[in-house]
Amino acid sequence: MKKLVVLTGAGISAESGIQTFRDANGLWEGHDVMEVASPEGYKANPTLVLGFYNKRRKQLLEVSPNKAHFNLLKLETDFDVEIITQNVDDLHERAGSAKVTHLHGELLKVRSSIDENDILEWKKELVLGDLCRRNSQLRPHIVWFGEMVPMLEQAVEITQKADILVIIGTSMQVYPAASLIDYVKPNTPIYFIDPKPSVSENNYNNLTIIEDVASSGTNKLIRLLS
Repeated sequence: MKKLVVLTGAGISAESGIQTFRDANGLWEGHDVMEVASPEGYKANPTLVLGFYNKRRKQLLEVSPNKAHFNLLKLETDFDVEIITQNVDDLHERAGSAKVTHLHGELLKVRSSIDENDILEWKKELVLGDLCRRNSQLRPHIVWFGEMVPMLEQAVEITQKADILVIIGTSMQVYPAASLIDYVKPNTPIYFIDPKPSVSENNYNNLTIIEDVASSGTNKLIRLLS
């Protein structure tokens, strides 16, 4: 069975109603991204940061996986599908995908501020005073700007084994995730699904661009791979 590796970004969750990461002004839901997505921002105003992620967590619990998530599950019938996502939502898992690696953390988890391996499932509000077992404040289990991406090495290893690479709903301009395309074996077929693709078929061998949103784009992908 061929290994099909899928790299997903905000575009695959947008059709579920989850806002994309940030707008053209560098704002994230009205906030400067460094205020709510950096260690410095958290240190300066932890209440603001915790409140920001509480709102996002609440929104996530109100939405559902969309057609694109379920289409990736369908592909597991014929392929060994492994998903690497830049998204912090759990929509791939809720759709039933068996193998999902989160590069940027998970919104429905929190972790100790002093031990990054002390991770808890968390669906309620997170407030100051919520402590880990070592009495340190719990923080969102999110990889912020300036922090290491602990799952990157695993993602590279997965990508290196791909027989087919599919990229959905990501600009491929945010590193280190954007570098994963460079780790596929030579001549590996690559499919890029996005309504405004940021790559060109002149840049990569065996690249097929599907200019479409994630749901209908994955419908086309299934036909191409069948």
